[in-house]
Amino acid sequence: MEKFIVQGGIPLKGEVVPGGNKNAALPLLAASLLTDEPVVLHNVPQIRDVYDMRRLIESLGADVTEVGEKSWRIVTRSVRPTDIDPDLCRRIRASILVAGPMTARAGNLQLPPPGGDVIGRRRVDTHILALRALGAQVDYDRRFYFRASRLQGADILLDEASVTATENAIMAAVTARGTTILRNAASEPHVQQLCHFLNALGARIENIGTNTLRIEGVPALHGGEFTIGADYLEVISFVGAAAVTRGEVRVRNAGVQYLNMIRMVMRRLGVEWEVDGDDLLVSAEQPLRIIPDHDGAIPEIKTNVWPAFPTDLISIAITVATQSEGTVMFHDWMYSGRMYFTDKLVGMGARIILCDPYRCIVQGPTPLYGEKVESPDIRAGMALLLAALAARGESVIRNVGQIDRGYERVDEKLRALGAHIERVSE
Repeated sequence: MEKFIVQGGIPLKGEVVPGGNKNAALPLLAASLLTDEPVVLHNVPQIRDVYDMRRLIESLGADVTEVGEKSWRIVTRSVRPTDIDPDLCRRIRASILVAGPMTARAGNLQLPPPGGDVIGRRRVDTHILALRALGAQVDYDRRFYFRASRLQGADILLDEASVTATENAIMAAVTARGTTILRNAASEPHVQQLCHFLNALGARIENIGTNTLRIEGVPALHGGEFTIGADYLEVISFVGAAAVTRGEVRVRNAGVQYLNMIRMVMRRLGVEWEVDGDDLLVSAEQPLRIIPDHDGAIPEIKTNVWPAFPTDLISIAITVATQSEGTVMFHDWMYSGRMYFTDKLVGMGARIILCDPYRCIVQGPTPLYGEKVESPDIRAGMALLLAALAARGESVIRNVGQIDRGYERVDEKLRALGAHIERVSE
């Protein structure tokens, strides 16, 4: 197990390039199972979750080779729906993403329950309902059993706008007979990238970026190439790191077209940036003042489905708020365990009231002090790393393997910006 040792209080300065979007890479790797022709993916993030997904699709018959820096060539001449290693499925929530393509291509899959972050209950019912609507038989007896002879297009209303359920339904529908209308679909940037990727392979998906997708089934997909876009979660993590350290950072190739709502929320916390082409420029002169509601009431920052503020950024926003003047409430109704990391920020000096599992109130600014903490999940781990960068003195962050699941070489990138951070083995 590894840990970070961080000397805080040093303003970050310089340029950084974010990695590819992890939440796009995972479904794209799963979708490569749909064709027997070569697929080449560029800008693949070199992180643990992606390598776990690689091992998963390799166990199902994919042949993956690295053909350049961050470029992978995937060929799945045939699939073998054998028993999947339960330990591998427990490592990543995204293991559920092979259900759609394997049911579509092989007509058979046994899948152990998916794992992932411990941030509260994450239901799979929407996946099952969508695949059943397309004609699959789904049973459960300590693992999921998916069976289908040939999927049939259908008019499907998802019971929630689940990202991964939307992705599974899309992957299953692209080679189904007839037309599928997918309503209440998620429309996050990574869902859009999956649709564009599949269209590059010969799929016929319309209304990309909306909540109602129209999919005309095709007999088969061919090969192709695709470049994964920037991870907007990593982009905003570096924006937050610059803000809390009073640093000056340029984030290159930031994918600014996806950041409008996030920009509005960060402005409410007193964080501004300039746009220069596809780069973001965060200056050292930040207001860091929380903007109240028009009548002076305490503002509420609430997560919701895209294009609203994403749940995966609420932890970063909470850390930023500890360094902003004023009071703000955060509300993440999606995951009941997301807020529990705030006790670690309190131990570093933050003023936070945990109202219930879904809400907390932050009053700032407060000086933070170095502390020994443990990363409970990917996003909370990164939020604690931001706190350590802003804190006075030395912090130790244990269990950084959690951070590595979602952030590529984050310690190296921070060192290039001037941070005093060291990775050591325990």
